[in-house]
Amino acid sequence: MSLPTFLHPGVAGLAVGDEVTLDGDEGRHAVVVRRVREGERLQLVDGTGGTAEVAVTATGKKDLTARVETVEQLPAEEPRVTVVQAIPKGERADLAVEVLTEVGADVIVPWAAERCVGVWRPERAERSLARWRATAREAAKQARRAFVPEVTEQADTTRVAELLEQASVPVVLHEAASGPIGNLPIPGRGSIVVVVGPEGGISEAELAAFAAVGAEPVRLGSSVLRTSTAGVAAVAALLARTRRWS
Repeated sequence: MSLPTFLHPGVAGLAVGDEVTLDGDEGRHAVVVRRVREGERLQLVDGTGGTAEVAVTATGKKDLTARVETVEQLPAEEPRVTVVQAIPKGERADLAVEVLTEVGADVIVPWAAERCVGVWRPERAERSLARWRATAREAAKQARRAFVPEVTEQADTTRVAELLEQASVPVVLHEAASGPIGNLPIPGRGSIVVVVGPEGGISEAELAAFAAVGAEPVRLGSSVLRTSTAGVAAVAALLARTRRWS
């Protein structure tokens, strides 16, 4: 049975039989919003693979205490998946981060692509990045993931090309590509980097920069997906061929 999941940074230091307190925003959410009560069982995760199943022994107004029943450190899943997401506009950015987290992305890179409408200006970059990270945390809990995706600083095209060059499998999504994503060889280990362009498409200059490091574009299918959903479709198509989804 899947248990309600909450973030707790101290999971790695816990042992079976320990008493643990969940307070702060997580404790308030558990007690006030989720209405967790004594006797219920929860999963605590630290976002880096540490997990603990606990039984609630007492609740306060904004916190709870619990007894640790199991503790486990899960290994990082492979192949590792990084999604370079051209910055969508408005609520579609939240949607993109949410679904990429749910489907299993390990790293999400906001990309200031040439044709992005929602580029982060210096005065709003910090706030926008914090929102992406908060969305990833909440989506990871909802999906019962032990790992919270890393959301990096905003990247430019030069940085994206570097990520593609380092990848075991570089994937650039483009509607006009001749080769389908299904033709890509998927290793059991290593890293996959998926580049998702903006609504206006990846520019010729950007495609040339990616091709220069050996990353040729591929297509998802006959339909043209929005930038906020293309990434999740691509990651699902790739992970379905790995042990992570077996």
